[in-house]
Amino acid sequence: MFKKVIIHTRRGIKFTVLFLIAIFLIIGIVAFLYKPTYSVYINGEQVGYTEDKSGLQHKINEYVENGDGEQNIAFVQVENMPEYKLCLLKKNIVSNDEEIFDKVKESGTTYYRYYAILDNNEEKYYVSNFEEAEAVVNGLKEKGSSNIANISILEKYETELKELVSKDDAIAKLYVEPVKTVTVAQTPTRASSGSVNTSSKTSSAKANLGISLIRPISGTITSRFGAGSSIRRSSHTGLDISAPTGTSIKAAASGTVTFSGYKGSYGNMIVISHGNGVQTYYAHCSKLYAKVGQQVSQGQSIAAVGSTGNSTGPHLHLEVRVNGVAYNPQNYVY
Repeated sequence: MFKKVIIHTRRGIKFTVLFLIAIFLIIGIVAFLYKPTYSVYINGEQVGYTEDKSGLQHKINEYVENGDGEQNIAFVQVENMPEYKLCLLKKNIVSNDEEIFDKVKESGTTYYRYYAILDNNEEKYYVSNFEEAEAVVNGLKEKGSSNIANISILEKYETELKELVSKDDAIAKLYVEPVKTVTVAQTPTRASSGSVNTSSKTSSAKANLGISLIRPISGTITSRFGAGSSIRRSSHTGLDISAPTGTSIKAAASGTVTFSGYKGSYGNMIVISHGNGVQTYYAHCSKLYAKVGQQVSQGQSIAAVGSTGNSTGPHLHLEVRVNGVAYNPQNYVY
């Protein structure tokens, strides 16, 4: 009995050894002829083999996140990512990672990110990134563009990249010069505003005005105080200074406007009261800027040279009066 057990044991050991040897031989043959690899499928269709599953998938992930490195790519949307199945492949069959990668790219849709600059909600120009878009808005603010309240930024994700412009080009094209509010002096009608003394009474003395006068305009004196002329009945009560039409007339001294309007032979005229009975007259103006009751400062523009009233050409008729009496302006100015 004991001998039979030993015989069966020996036979079992031999069989096991032979079985293991066969297994090793089979494994060796398979390892010699085949290699472990991955069969790759896209949308259920086999597209090839890869020996480096991790490397291939990493490359695909990089492509999804960054695309091919084109400008402003946000991401690539791939509809069907590859699936991998482990298999044994004959060693003479090579893997085709690049072909698989190209297949993945074929199913990808590239999305671009850029920024639209809108004017009144209408897309006008496009820049590469948010920093440039913000710089455009700030640039328009600094320049005082009149449309700045309507300017906005919109982040865009599109499958087609719009034509991009530089920050400076966008500012230049979007800038709208502010509308300047210009007060246009109206040429007065013959209706006067305020009261004025046009007495022909003159004095050759030099009265103490108590103030200093400046020249209302620069020009050539064409008629002096006290001069006679065929166009006036009495001697000249003021000083005529020739200058082009539209030349700005400045207040000879600060004071209050007591007359602004049309006055017979004086034409369009402004009278300024400087206190203590002292007044200055500015006549034959083309335009009047100051109004009755307005406080004006010395050197302030109050009117423009013209040739209204009894005048033979554009000039300023300047008078200096004290208590209604006309004094020679050249005693104080010019």
